[in-house]
Amino acid sequence: MATKFMTIADVAETLNVSTAQVRSLIHSGTLPAIQVGGRGQWRIEQTVLEKYIEDGYEATRQRVRGQG
Repeated sequence: MATKFMTIADVAETLNVSTAQVRSLIHSGTLPAIQVGGRGQWRIEQTVLEKYIEDGYEATRQRVRGQG
């Protein structure tokens, strides 16, 4: 199966946040990404984004249960 990479705009649309918020997640290390090409454009692997989302759900479940 081929690896699918997403742009910052793709990720922002998926998460329904701004591109600036996605850049902040990348620069803080919260959302792993790579830079590609001569202009150093950011790309996020789709499976990494899916894990980020699942981790967010788990953190929310823990907070709701009073364990976080």
